[in-house]
Amino acid sequence: MKAVFYHKPDSRYDDVTGERYHFPHQYLSRVEAVVGDWMVYYGPLPRKKGRYYTGIAKILKVRPDHSTSHHFYADLVEYIDFDRPVEYKEGGGFERRLVQEDGTINNGYKVQAVRKLEESEFVAIVNAGLSTPDDWPDRYDEPLDRNDGQDTGTAFRDIGNGQPEIIGAPYKRPVSVQLSHRKWRDAKFKQHIRIAYDRTCAFTGLRLINGKGRPEVEAAHIRPVEMGGNDWIRNGIALSGTVHWMFDRGLLSMSDDFTILRSRHLNHDISHLLNKDMKAKVPREVYLQPHPEYMKWHRKEIFKE
Repeated sequence: MKAVFYHKPDSRYDDVTGERYHFPHQYLSRVEAVVGDWMVYYGPLPRKKGRYYTGIAKILKVRPDHSTSHHFYADLVEYIDFDRPVEYKEGGGFERRLVQEDGTINNGYKVQAVRKLEESEFVAIVNAGLSTPDDWPDRYDEPLDRNDGQDTGTAFRDIGNGQPEIIGAPYKRPVSVQLSHRKWRDAKFKQHIRIAYDRTCAFTGLRLINGKGRPEVEAAHIRPVEMGGNDWIRNGIALSGTVHWMFDRGLLSMSDDFTILRSRHLNHDISHLLNKDMKAKVPREVYLQPHPEYMKWHRKEIFKE
C-alpha cells in the first residue's frame, strides 16, 4: 500500500527530505502499513499558492523518537524529485477521497498528514510528476540490451493497463520496480541538476556545450548513493568532469556558506580553474541549494583536509 505524506519546508518537525519523516503517534499505524512501499511528498511550496506533490521515497523502517514523547521517525530511501510540482487538483485531482467527483475538496481528509493511496492513484501521480523528457539526453551509441529496456531517456510512456513505463528502465515491469532502476535514476538526477544549475559548473563557472548541443557538466552526488545518499536535488551539485573527480576523492569540498575548500593533498595549485571568489555558484532558491547536512557529511567522511 502507498501513502501521501504532508511536508512543509519550514515545519517544526525534524524532517530531512528523502532521509527521515518525523510524525506524531496518531499516524503510526498508517505509516507502519506502508513500510517497504512508496510514499509521495505533498505540501506547500515557497512563493506558490496551493499544495503540490513533489517527489517520492520508499519507507525503510519506523523507529521511535526518544527525545520527543509520542513521536516517531520513518526512515526513507530511494528518494527522487519530480520533474515539476504537481498541483493536487490538476486534471480533476488524483486522490478520489480528497478531490470529489464534483470538484469539491474534502477538507476533513485534506488536513490529514498521512493519507492512504491506492495503486492507481500512485501511478497517476508518478506519471504526472516524472514524464518530462530530457532536453539534453545522453548519447547511446551501443546496441540496446533488450533485457534492459526498449528505449532510453527519462520520461514515462503508457504500456497499457494503466501502467506507465519509465523509458530506459526494465521493460514492462511494475512501476514500483521501474522506479528503483539505477540507470534511469542517474539520468533523471542529471536532468534535474543540469536544469537547476543552468548547465553550469558550480566550482568553475564553465558552461560547456558539445557539438551535439549537449552540456558537458555532470551531476555529482554530495553523499554517494552507495554510501547512504539519495537522488534529492539538494544532495547534488553540477560539476565539470575534472572537478567532479576531485570532489568525489576528497580533494575539494565546500563549507556551509558554499566556500570552496581545497585539500592540502592537492599536488598542484588549481585556483586558476576555480571561481575567483572561491564561492560555489548555486541556485538562488534555497530548496535547490546543497543541503547543510550533506555538505557536513562530505567534509567529515570524504574531504581530506
